[in-house]
Amino acid sequence: MSPERAVRPGRPPHTPLRPTWCCRTDGQPWPCGEARLVLRAEYEHNPTGLSVYLAGLMYEAMRDLYHLNPYDAPAPQALFARFLAWTRPRHHPTPTRRSCSHSS
Repeated sequence: MSPERAVRPGRPPHTPLRPTWCCRTDGQPWPCGEARLVLRAEYEHNPTGLSVYLAGLMYEAMRDLYHLNPYDAPAPQALFARFLAWTRPRHHPTPTRRSCSHSS
């Protein structure tokens, strides 16, 4: 799958403009909010595949961005947050059951 798949019918595609990795449609850092929505829907039943796919693109973005400007490229932590952190499943805390202990 390619970033060009981040398209909703009837809407302009939210794909990356390389080597700057900005969205072609809204100018935001890619993956922008719209691209994330589309990617999450496309990989709804394969979250691991989404993470693997985006990890490969993160590597390409690192290479491109550091090649453009090695002194002012985004930090690896920022690129991880941008490409991968949002793909983690949302865990809702499960209420813990507490047993009551009675002391005499």
